[in-house]
Amino acid sequence: MTSRQRPETAESSIRPEINVTPLVDVVLVLLIIFMVVAPRLEQDVQVNLPGIFNPDPDVDAMADALKVTVAHSGEYFIDDQRYDLDGAIERLGSAHAADPLRRLILRADQDLPYGDVRELFARAQKVGFPGMALMVGEKHRHDGPTASQSGDTAG
Repeated sequence: MTSRQRPETAESSIRPEINVTPLVDVVLVLLIIFMVVAPRLEQDVQVNLPGIFNPDPDVDAMADALKVTVAHSGEYFIDDQRYDLDGAIERLGSAHAADPLRRLILRADQDLPYGDVRELFARAQKVGFPGMALMVGEKHRHDGPTASQSGDTAG
């Protein structure tokens, strides 16, 4: 018995291959888009926070706190909703009634007049919040502090 072998033709020598170059291009473009867009998704109202040199390392305790943002224009934001001062205090009152142990954090622009911050402090205390945590940015020292910068006094 002789086995029949087919002669190789042009059709039998063609092997299908998948070209992955377009797939890799699309994936890289999507990766770049997500890298650019993702940081903007978590962005709050834009404020310039005042900075400090030694921030508290315990940030997890503030995770479920109610955050009040005061923009430079004097607008108040709670949970991304814009309020005037009276509306913000009403919202704080209802939030405090719902959860009296919930903490309050203030994000205020560093150029905001202190009187506006103080007014919010006073009215939040009248609502029932005993105090308010201030959210600040971290400053980095480039040089070692001098005697006049470190706050040391001779005495």
